[in-house]
Amino acid sequence: MTSTSIAVLVILLVVFAGLAVLGWLAMRRRSLRERFGPEYDRVVSEQDSRAAAERELRERERRHAELDLRELSDSSRTTYRAAWAEIQARFVDAPDEAVGAADELVTRLIAERGYPVGGYEDQVAQLSVEHARTLDHYRQAHDINLAHERGEASTEQLRRALVHYRALVADLLGEDPVPSDHTTTPR
Repeated sequence: MTSTSIAVLVILLVVFAGLAVLGWLAMRRRSLRERFGPEYDRVVSEQDSRAAAERELRERERRHAELDLRELSDSSRTTYRAAWAEIQARFVDAPDEAVGAADELVTRLIAERGYPVGGYEDQVAQLSVEHARTLDHYRQAHDINLAHERGEASTEQLRRALVHYRALVADLLGEDPVPSDHTTTPR
């Protein structure tokens, strides 16, 4: 083998190694995008760089893997469905109480599933790993509930909060969540 052949071989090996690394990075990025859905784009827009956002999402996956998550028993699932039906019925006469009760129900449901309930941001980060597609519903409902606590939410906003909570509750119960463009009155 001549020195030119060796040089060409080394260059080809470096190029193939570079392509392999780029392919591996692209697969990791695609995997994160698929797992986190719209949350991926949200975190990328909040971070200084895509690499920092992807580190944050991988860290969420790592912390999530440490949780002791549990499936709900059939009786718990039935209890939560009944509680949710009662909250929706209560909305007609007391929308503010219904939204507060919905927030409390979500917190209890999250806790029973094994997610942390100490702080809202930690809840959101942990839920994003398995429930990223309905996480925006939680954010919007939570924001409206906070506005309500400050006396700044209209009845229409409270109705929208209940619709958002309904999507999250359904997802946490393992049911199909309500589509994000759903705008009918809570049932």
